[in-house]
Amino acid sequence: MLEPKPSTRRIPLVIATVAIGGLAGFAALYGLGLSRTPSGDPTCKAAVATAQKIAPLAHGEVAALTMASAPLRLPDLAFEDSEGKPKKLSDFRGKTLLVNLWATWCVPCRKEMPALDELQGKLSGPNFEVVAINIDTRDLEKPKTFLKDANLVRLGYFSDHKAKVFQDLKAVGRALGMPTSVLVDPQGCEIATIAGPAEWASEDALKLIRAATGKAVASL
Repeated sequence: MLEPKPSTRRIPLVIATVAIGGLAGFAALYGLGLSRTPSGDPTCKAAVATAQKIAPLAHGEVAALTMASAPLRLPDLAFEDSEGKPKKLSDFRGKTLLVNLWATWCVPCRKEMPALDELQGKLSGPNFEVVAINIDTRDLEKPKTFLKDANLVRLGYFSDHKAKVFQDLKAVGRALGMPTSVLVDPQGCEIATIAGPAEWASEDALKLIRAATGKAVASL
């Protein structure tokens, strides 16, 4: 009686399985390396340091501010000025900014605008500016009429009728609703972000923004 020959089919199958398993393991390790979150722009470490310094001032009317905990350079947001000329966030380099997104259909936005206008009147200058960007997409004259009727004349008028600025901030996790405001350092890096309105003309807000611009930081 002949003994059955050992099956040779299992050998290539085992080899193939091991090879596939090895390749999968290598791919997994390689994939992990590719998917690592970047450490952030080194230039923005100064903004994180500023956030840490002024964090004790984020209370009262500005308690909802979330301080930057990792370096983040904001997208170079593109919008237009009151004359329809193109502007970018990088055009304001050298100033600390409060970038605000608003729309006339957003009730909290409309309520917040007088405080932003007052903040601009009190603190705007070589070191600070409020950049409030309107994102109405339909009646393009409505935002201007709103500002005029409310006598909000100290804010510069900026707009993005395609609302791409919102999408750009959303892409980096900094726009979840309206209004949205981001405190930005002179290099274009995030210091703090808030989703929702705030009393920007309050003493709490004024102290925090003065500190963010370098005034009174040493006393914190």
